Order: sequence, then structure tokens, then C-alpha cells
Amino acid sequence: MSEEKRKRSLVLERQLFRAHPWHGVTLGDEQPATVTVYIEVVPSDTVKYELDKESGLLKVDRPQVYSNIYPTLYGMLPQTYCGRKVAGFCKERSGYEHVAGDGDPLDICVLTEKLVPHGDILLKAHPIGGFRLIDNGEADDKIIAVLQDDALYGEWRDVRDCPKGVIERLRHFFLTYKHAPGSKSNYCEIVDVYGRDDAYKVIKYAHEDYLENFGDIEDLLSKILFEKI
Repeated sequence: MSEEKRKRSLVLERQLFRAHPWHGVTLGDEQPATVTVYIEVVPSDTVKYELDKESGLLKVDRPQVYSNIYPTLYGMLPQTYCGRKVAGFCKERSGYEHVAGDGDPLDICVLTEKLVPHGDILLKAHPIGGFRLIDNGEADDKIIAVLQDDALYGEWRDVRDCPKGVIERLRHFFLTYKHAPGSKSNYCEIVDVYGRDDAYKVIKYAHEDYLENFGDIEDLLSKILFEKI
């Protein structure tokens, strides 16, 4: 089969079937400066939704125990994985010796002035920084981004452009949102608030960790469809 026919067949396959948000969607041709984001939770949600990794459907993870709400759109970056390289970069920057990757896609929060009524959508965003968060010994970075072409936040290029109150609101949320009444088992800390350059590196390492663990999905799909592995 010719390369052109193979590409046309892959396009047709994507039109006939819904893509898995983690594996079937790419970060985008302009990553890490512009990335594709899959949104799971919006600020109006009182339930935490999360991507079901096996089915690719959005599932209920847990009701929010307290009255805290997500301060931004929140989701994950397709074809990323917090593994060996993400953990290594966290150890390098934090000085902590015993850190592992959490084995999940890379988390991202997206600032926008617009009201987005529900998750389970894709959007384009520009990373401007992030939190180096360690959750029970695992690297759990939270990338901070702005919605592409957003009228209020779209011109921000680095976390230094954010008012202090925005960062403190996000910091407080991520340090408390997993707490349940009487629970003492969850311990997380934000060891650093970093800018755009480190955010780009975390995304790069998370994509490399993904390829190391899952391989190139385009190549795998081609083999399944056309070489009958």
C-alpha cells in the first residue's frame, strides 16, 4: 500500500471512530509552545471527573467533599506520561532523591475568561509555567497554561505575568483538593513554581516517557491496520 493511501485510510479511520483522548489525540505540531488539551473538569463541576484510561470515556472519580471548586479548566495532555524522565527532572530541580513518576498523563490547568459549561472537550493552550508538586513521593506536575486567543489571559507568556493572587489560589487548591474528613494519608507539597522554560521541558520529558512506555501510536495503528500484526 502506498504512503498516500495509508494516510488516507488513517484519516478515514479517525472519522469513523472516536479517538481515545490519551492515545488517539496528539499534542499538536507546535508543541510545547501550543498544546492540545483534553479538559476533564470545569469550575462549575461539583464532581471530579477523570478520564477512564482503558475506555477513553469520562468517568466520575469522586464528589467534591468540601465546597472548593476547580479554579480553572483542568485536564490532561494527550500522549504524555509521568515516568522515568519526568521523575528524573523533578529530582534534579527539587534535590529530592526518592521521587517516582505517578504513571498518569501530565496534568494541566487552563486559564480563560470564558465560561466553559462542561468537560470532555479538546482545546488549544499555551503553557506558561507550572507547579512542581510531589504527591506521596510521586512527581505530579501541574502545568499552567492560557487558552489560545483568550481576550484576558491570551497575551500572558510566562508565569511571571500572573498576579500573585492567581498563583496563590491555584497553590492552595492543589494542596487541599484531595483532603477528605479525617484523612491523614495524603501528603503533597509544591516544591517550586516554575516558568515557561521548565514547563516546556516537563512536557518534553512527559512525551518522551509516553513514547518509551507506549511507542508511536501512529506506527502501531498502521501495523494493525495494514500489516496485520
